[in-house]
Amino acid sequence: MNYWNKEIETIGRDRLEAFQAERLQETLAAAFKTEFYRKRFASIGIGSPSDVKGLEGFRKLPFTSKDDLRVGYPYGLLAEPLENVVRLHASSGTTGTPTV
Repeated sequence: MNYWNKEIETIGRDRLEAFQAERLQETLAAAFKTEFYRKRFASIGIGSPSDVKGLEGFRKLPFTSKDDLRVGYPYGLLAEPLENVVRLHASSGTTGTPTV
């Protein structure tokens, strides 16, 4: 069998869950750089990435809707300063309202 990344693709369940939790924390840390997500998370009682623990914490996270993307257009959801952005993908959308 061919693997792209054998270590990750054949990882045991305990290590997989730890790896997923680590990556979730990294993603949440990036999201907390935005005012949008800080407010969204605060509205459901999440004050920092460390407040999200395990699968139950993950289940509490809100979805980001297409309307959220439209309202944030073009730079409202950036987690990095604009000067660090190399590429930005957008769609004109079926409603004619651009979506990043």
